[in-house]
Amino acid sequence: MTKISPLAPANFPDLPKIDGVRFASAAAGVKYPNRTDVMLASLAPGTTIAGVFTRSATRAASILDCQDKIGGNMSKGAAILVNSGNANAFTGGAGKASVDRICSAVAAQLNIPAEAVFTSSTGVIGEVLPDQKITDCLEQLTASLSSAALEEAARAIMTTDTFPKGASCTLQINGRPVTISGFAKGSGMIAPDMATMLVYIFTDAKISQPDLQTLLGELTNQTFNCITVDSDTSTSDALICAATGMSGVDVTHTQDFTDGLKQVMLDLAHQVVKDGEGATKFVTVEVTGASNEADARIVAMSIANSPLVKTAIAGEDPNWGRIVMAVGKSGAAADRDRLSIWFGPHLVAENGWVAASYTEEAGASYMQQANLHIRTDLGVGTAQTTVWTCDLTHGYIEINADYRS
Repeated sequence: MTKISPLAPANFPDLPKIDGVRFASAAAGVKYPNRTDVMLASLAPGTTIAGVFTRSATRAASILDCQDKIGGNMSKGAAILVNSGNANAFTGGAGKASVDRICSAVAAQLNIPAEAVFTSSTGVIGEVLPDQKITDCLEQLTASLSSAALEEAARAIMTTDTFPKGASCTLQINGRPVTISGFAKGSGMIAPDMATMLVYIFTDAKISQPDLQTLLGELTNQTFNCITVDSDTSTSDALICAATGMSGVDVTHTQDFTDGLKQVMLDLAHQVVKDGEGATKFVTVEVTGASNEADARIVAMSIANSPLVKTAIAGEDPNWGRIVMAVGKSGAAADRDRLSIWFGPHLVAENGWVAASYTEEAGASYMQQANLHIRTDLGVGTAQTTVWTCDLTHGYIEINADYRS
């Protein structure tokens, strides 16, 4: 039995239903027998769909298909089908043929155009997808569609995840309720490149496709593009947001809706880091005093992705020299003699040297916490950024050395 991450929430949240969305899941046996591995979401006619996808040069067939369909006509309804156990990536023409067969079968089952069916696949790369196992489940999936089955859908898309990830937000906009619910999967092969992992967010808000697409892109850069587990970008990363409009509330350029959607996205992003393969520490990396935002991000990711930094955190070693190393190797502008480093509230280094007030005992005690905050001020400007990562333990090696067996 998979050991649940020590950083996992106590339970899956009670996600509110979204008017115009129904879910179903099934055990198709894509890779493992008797394991729920397919999720279907049926979306009401007129649903607006936006998506952000990996920019990997080896994108999976499902990603390429989704990218072609974003912005299309959803007037007759739409659907999202996701399978775990097989990524359908690097499978050549066979991969595209699998996607086409699945989309056609879902379309026929739900009486919608194939152009309104979006698919995602996650799991092992380079193996042909046994798509008939998926299409054989469609009648069962359609018959069991329910607006309340969000947790089952979230569990169906898991691979090495140790817990399902969900988040929601209910807003009052102009005195009327608007609801956002979403779920995600992700644990390893996590590094952002316009999206990361698989994420599906649903809302009953009313918003045009271009406006939702723009908003989703902006918020992705503030949330999912600010996390990393292992610096590896997947071939199959997808973030899809569907707005049914069933609340009747137009949220175009509404700050409350923007804030609510960001809250859901950031919650899911943090949960992915907390389920990083083998993770025992959740780490906030803050960089201030950079000459520009690009440099701040470069340094933050250099720290967050450094194996030496991450293994020191895993060992609860307050080795601030590794932070100095990560700043120096990043290539961003920094002033060695004005550099400052904090571990939580503890000023560790300043003016190019260890701080007079710092003690190794204080640092070691702080590093024992499960939630850590590392801040670095580069001393050359006013730009700043924050990213999130986890530690690197032997558990990561065990999981990935044994992934395909």
